[in-house]
Amino acid sequence: MMVTPDAKQEIAEVLVRYATAIDRREWRLFRTCFTPDVQADYGDIGTWDSADALAEYMARTHADMGHTMHRLSNLEISVDDDAATARSYVDVILMSADGQTGLNAVGFYDDAFRCTVEGWQIARRRFTMVHQQAIR
Repeated sequence: MMVTPDAKQEIAEVLVRYATAIDRREWRLFRTCFTPDVQADYGDIGTWDSADALAEYMARTHADMGHTMHRLSNLEISVDDDAATARSYVDVILMSADGQTGLNAVGFYDDAFRCTVEGWQIARRRFTMVHQQAIR
């Protein structure tokens, strides 16, 4: 795929698509954010070596949840030819099915992107947890 002058915007759209897909539980859309062989390291949560394995885990763990909100900010994106890196802050609310309790997790993603025939995709991700707090 040819890298366009709008690469930074296209990468930002992938990050927003990720947050939207996980919150809407649209797992096919979720997979489009990642290369098939993505290396995903979510720290204590786990590591995965494929988009399918990551999507299956997310689908399973979000299945019984209520509303979730993955809010991204402070997008810092650097593009070098057909590769890019990005750091984005994430503030997540994960509510229980009853909507009364949950978890607020705050951290950041460090992502390596690759420009593929499918467009920009995350090839490597590392999530760093900075803070988490129960919602009561």
